[in-house]
Amino acid sequence: MIHYHGTPITPTTAAAKAVFAGHAFVSFHRPDQLGIVLEVAQSFAVDNGAFSAWRSGKPITDWNPFYEWVAELHRYPSFDFAVIPDVIDGDEEANDALLAEWPWRERAPWVGAPVWHLHESLERLERLAMAWPRVCLGSSGDYAQVGTAAWWTRMSEAMDVVCDKHGRPVCKLHGLRMLDPEVFSRFPFASADSTNIAQNVGIDSKWKGAYTPASKESRAQVMRERIESRQSLVFWDRRANPIQTSMFMGAAA
Repeated sequence: MIHYHGTPITPTTAAAKAVFAGHAFVSFHRPDQLGIVLEVAQSFAVDNGAFSAWRSGKPITDWNPFYEWVAELHRYPSFDFAVIPDVIDGDEEANDALLAEWPWRERAPWVGAPVWHLHESLERLERLAMAWPRVCLGSSGDYAQVGTAAWWTRMSEAMDVVCDKHGRPVCKLHGLRMLDPEVFSRFPFASADSTNIAQNVGIDSKWKGAYTPASKESRAQVMRERIESRQSLVFWDRRANPIQTSMFMGAAA
């Protein structure tokens, strides 16, 4: 699977180490380090910034600037895909309306990936998976916190829907904010992202001991190596995943 590391990462030298010959996730909300990504990363994907804008209390209502941005970026050789605009707390009709206005829906469906929010119906997930080459899975509603018992159960339900009887996904799956090895290694993801490096590389209190990396650049490399040392499942099989079952029990306790 592809491990996308979210930017920006401070300092910029640490950002360069985090994505050098690797994969970056650039948000429309914070495109600060796009230049570095284009220069050193192997590939990149772009997020629409809806979550960050929604969390700040200023949800995006005009998506034309984002469409213009993607119109430029999707021509770059290292561009992978863009997360299609979504309404974080909206209903399925509102999100389907945004899919209908996506400029590349018909002529180049690979450019964008729709978001299925975990609080939405499994029927919508099945419909998206059959219509798009890639679907993003976003934690939301009662399943907003990754790793709870309810979250694991809902994700298992989603995998049962989006995978065939042999456990093969019917489309590529991307886990939004799911680049935790204990998470992505349980599912047949094609890719996942997080801002784990960006959030932790500068917190000195988390880096103590005799073998503490000497610089933030070294910290970024250590974190990237730890994350990328794991891979996702090849096939989904709820019965063959005893660790996941124990997670349910632990989380419920």
